[in-house]
Amino acid sequence: MPSKSNASVPLPASKQGLHPRNRQRGRYDFAQLIGCSPDLARFVARNAYGDDSIDFADPAAVRALNRALLKLNYGIAGWDLPPQYLCPPIPGRADYLHYLADLLAERHAGEIPTGGAVRVLDVGVGANCIYPLIGHGEYGWQFVGFDIDRDALACAQATLDTNPTFADAIELRFQPTARAIFRGMIGERERFHLTLCNPPFHASLAEARAGSERKWRNLGKADPAGAAPRLNFGGHGAELHCPGGEEGFIRRMIAESADYSEQCLWFSSLVSKATTIPVAQRALRAVGAREHRVIEMAQGQKRSRILAWTYFDEDERRA
Repeated sequence: MPSKSNASVPLPASKQGLHPRNRQRGRYDFAQLIGCSPDLARFVARNAYGDDSIDFADPAAVRALNRALLKLNYGIAGWDLPPQYLCPPIPGRADYLHYLADLLAERHAGEIPTGGAVRVLDVGVGANCIYPLIGHGEYGWQFVGFDIDRDALACAQATLDTNPTFADAIELRFQPTARAIFRGMIGERERFHLTLCNPPFHASLAEARAGSERKWRNLGKADPAGAAPRLNFGGHGAELHCPGGEEGFIRRMIAESADYSEQCLWFSSLVSKATTIPVAQRALRAVGAREHRVIEMAQGQKRSRILAWTYFDEDERRA
């Protein structure tokens, strides 16, 4: 169960807006985190407010914090990934899963379905494998995760090999066709309750670098010598950019979902840009989706949203 938080202690600004079931909703207990993952200690120091914290601009510190959070909250040992791969912010990733759980509960008498009967497809599982790890740790769901990057899959598999309980619940697949999404990954007789995805945000590597430069300038940490900026959450190739960027990827995902309309209860994707939503809604009308939801999410000042859609009516979803 999620740990209890003291209601009299205000949430840090970065934690405000998180889902009520999010285990990271309260302040980080760094003493407890270091106790289960001692490597974190070298990154922890007092901040300007006198609180223990890490430098969230340091990729190694973010990886160490993630490793400790996964060990403390879900019993996941040995999580790691090469520096070039996306190191996800765990609170936000957990929120996505909690909101999808709420979506399933709507036609399940308000009760979140748990256990291995619930099957979830992760589009672009990545080297971090974060959604399957948290989703199985929280709800016991079974996952299939696929990616176009063999090295990323090998890294994810190394984590699963170290955690046999999770390995039994999570299957990894290689997508050989870079422009395909569901095609070749959903078998003829397979059924899923959910799909989820964190799509590439940018349309090109140059656009991704320009976005990084703006971020570092806004933080006042741009290198005056003009060195390429680093990302605290990393990112590699297809994790960051694809033809058409986020909007193009989601349009392709919606188009392909129509071919698997009877094999998945809810399709979904994270959407970072608010301008993508009306484009996606037009695409959903074009393919005949029965219903769609836009679920707002917040973590401090960061705003994003989940777009979920289904081809089943209410009675069919309940059944």
